[in-house]
Amino acid sequence: MSSTDIPPYFSINPDEALKALDAPTSTDGFSAIARACEAGRDDLASRGLNADGQRKLRKFSTWEITRYLIPVATAHFRRVLKQNPDLPQGASETNGGAKWFTLDEVLRLRAHFGSTGSKAKEYQPYRPEGLPAKMVAVANFKGGVGKTSTAAHLAMSAALDGYKVLVIDLDSQASMTSVFGGKVEDEWKTVFPLFARHYATHLREDNQRRMDRGENPIPLDDTLTEALDVKAQSLIQDTHWPNIDLIGAQLNLYWAEFQVPVWRMQGRGWKLWDALTDVLDDDGVLDEYDIIFVDTPPALGYLTINGLAAADILLVPVGASFLEFDSTGRFFDMLHTTFSSIEEGENLAARALGRPEMAFQWDAVRAVVTRYDGSQQAELAALMQAYLGTTLSPHRQDFTALIGQAGEQVQGIYEADYRDFNRETYARGRETFDNTYAAFKTLLLGTWRRDELAAKAEMEK
Repeated sequence: MSSTDIPPYFSINPDEALKALDAPTSTDGFSAIARACEAGRDDLASRGLNADGQRKLRKFSTWEITRYLIPVATAHFRRVLKQNPDLPQGASETNGGAKWFTLDEVLRLRAHFGSTGSKAKEYQPYRPEGLPAKMVAVANFKGGVGKTSTAAHLAMSAALDGYKVLVIDLDSQASMTSVFGGKVEDEWKTVFPLFARHYATHLREDNQRRMDRGENPIPLDDTLTEALDVKAQSLIQDTHWPNIDLIGAQLNLYWAEFQVPVWRMQGRGWKLWDALTDVLDDDGVLDEYDIIFVDTPPALGYLTINGLAAADILLVPVGASFLEFDSTGRFFDMLHTTFSSIEEGENLAARALGRPEMAFQWDAVRAVVTRYDGSQQAELAALMQAYLGTTLSPHRQDFTALIGQAGEQVQGIYEADYRDFNRETYARGRETFDNTYAAFKTLLLGTWRRDELAAKAEMEK
């Protein structure tokens, strides 16, 4: 055997290894590494910024609009614009070149076609009147399954489809916040004060009951007192998408995982799992949006439990591998254990007091295969489908070159200019996310329609 055939882990010289070794790392060393990552992250993010240092959504061409956004023939689209000079006319980048439109302009054009065009065509997406926004949680406690990417692209798909979207980032790593260019100073600009407000409201009511019994109240500290004045709307920030808003996250949000159980120990009657839903409902946020996407941390902590409890629809991204399939099974097992434990605890008290029992319920739950490679994973994906049945979406989200390139540029596929790719790569990359959105939209419309019919039946009683 020649020396070149020897595996590289043989004959490593300890003295040479020592020379290559850095000095031992202290806790301050972590800070230096974090600063280096922050500088690099800012540099990467800046490549998607405009001259003012802000994220800016690209424009959309006539070809894109008539193919993907407004279902009309290109010639008819141009004819309508010519007949209606008050409508957005777009701008050409070169003399005589194609016309390009901002998404704001596309939304105006969609509204025009919706009011004047054929009733047989879907210019505006289905949205029942009088019903609240649907909340969608994207969750799995295994990292690397495309959770944030799936949530972000669904939000963008829904926005392009004409829905008004709110994205809530519950993950202190704040990847979703970065995708939408959010700026979050501290935990007081995250959902943290909403949890604090919910607990403070409970504690204040509980204190009144204590005083009625002649007991001493539990004082509210400065954090709880301040949180009572925080409205959800004050945390919502605009993004570079005209119809996507954001409640962002930041590293300090992780503190909630330590603070929430302290409050729970102090106030045993506090229904912490209702905090997010109750506050958004009380502040009218559920009436201001069509869809609310909740990106959860890759762990089943208190923030994730709140996101899951608030959700009408639960999506669980999963890779087509044995380990990810096994991990996802454990995730669902933990969901069962966690929520059945909450139900059992609540219903013991409810039965003792003669009150109605509670039960968590989701309109729809779907696992979604992400980063799929049909040449290597078809057999395992088929096996997963056989075992999970309708719980596993039949659509598998392919991994294409466009997905990788878009990720490197810190943007979503729908933000990427198709001229930066060859047409086939763009079409395939977009198609897999279009199909993912179509599968999700089928769930969304089905659940809305069920609610609409139930409301109608209730009124007719």
